[in-house]
Amino acid sequence: MVAATLLVAGCAALRARLGAPGAEHAPAAWDEAAFARKAIPTHRLRVPDETVIGAVRRYRIRAGDTLLDVARWFDLGYNEIVDANPGLDPWVPPVGTEVVVPTEWVLPCCTYQGIVVNIPELRLYYFRPAPDDPRTTLVTTYPVGLGRDDRRTPRGKFRVRSKQVNPTWYIPESIRREHIAERGDARRAIPGGAPDNPLGGYRLQLTHRLYGIHGTDVPWGIGMQATHGCVRLYPEDIERLFRLVEVGTPVEFTYQPVKVGRRDGAAYVEVERDIYRYTRSLAGAARTALAREKLASRVDRRLLDAALASPTGVPLRVSPDGRRAL
Repeated sequence: MVAATLLVAGCAALRARLGAPGAEHAPAAWDEAAFARKAIPTHRLRVPDETVIGAVRRYRIRAGDTLLDVARWFDLGYNEIVDANPGLDPWVPPVGTEVVVPTEWVLPCCTYQGIVVNIPELRLYYFRPAPDDPRTTLVTTYPVGLGRDDRRTPRGKFRVRSKQVNPTWYIPESIRREHIAERGDARRAIPGGAPDNPLGGYRLQLTHRLYGIHGTDVPWGIGMQATHGCVRLYPEDIERLFRLVEVGTPVEFTYQPVKVGRRDGAAYVEVERDIYRYTRSLAGAARTALAREKLASRVDRRLLDAALASPTGVPLRVSPDGRRAL
């Protein structure tokens, strides 16, 4: 009963933050050309004073829409759109349904430099200083696909070792054996530009030689645990990231199912699913993060419990009204 009450409270807190459904622009038809034109904002902020970006929106389902199309248009992963809209059929959502578009994020705890992938969130952040103000940080964020449970994406710190356009995929022998067993495919390599090349059109190779950040031949796998450990982006996202990132850029793969942040003086908590089951207690992780950010005394326990009971991946304000996270 307590858990159910907290879950309802968490969902109510999310709904309370949403106004009337916005007239969010969407293309007349879902196709690759439309997705290539989608807007991907870059946020300006002073970290660590402000560590929440974006805003939650709503979208009204049209005939022929799927949640996967909506997710890709708003640069979200499958996990994000589904977790924010529990119980809704992702393939045939009812026409006229107002769906939550969770385009707001608490930044992961990090150095705010280079590429940071938060594994349980299935999301990548790219930080760099603003050219017109070194005190201001620019951040662009993209959804990603990551390693399945038996081939987990590793935690660690690396650098971008090289950049490749239309990379050839030289298939590791262990994966080749899987392909032979599953579908009789004994190829040792798939050339760059081939439609079934899982690396897509661009790859950022890391100093960890087994892993990279690259495109995909299956865009609908973004936001899923579907890779052999590498980080996949939508084709249009990796193309943009590829242009921005230089060889030598620092890269961190971190694991933070609970993130805490500040916006306009208030404390926020964002809770993800513990996909690899590394975290003994989400409540314990929240207490540790709040203490680290010196926010523990500014949190309403009931609001925090509601956020922890509802891992929607959407930031929820946990400071009571009138109390600022100083």
